[in-house]
Amino acid sequence: MYKIGVIGDRESVQGFAALGLTTFAVSNPEEANAVLKSPEALEYAVLYITEQLAAQCEQAIELHRQNRTPAVILIPGKDGSLGIGLSNVGKRVEKAVGSNILGD
Repeated sequence: MYKIGVIGDRESVQGFAALGLTTFAVSNPEEANAVLKSPEALEYAVLYITEQLAAQCEQAIELHRQNRTPAVILIPGKDGSLGIGLSNVGKRVEKAVGSNILGD
């Protein structure tokens, strides 16, 4: 059975543990990259990662985009959204549909 995990700073991920999700509280991008590149990452159907960390872990995230699982989804961190997650969704929708149907 696949699991769902959340990668981010302690303040951003601690609430997800109450929902039964596995949390990876990391303090720097190197620790986040280690989680993303670990063989255990393949046991997850979905890995949520805060936008702040994702901006610094693009290479490791891109490796997962080529595979079916885990799906790596960007979420806002404790400091709010950087707009990266929504931008990525827009790019993928545009690629799939052929035009930007979500607007600016």
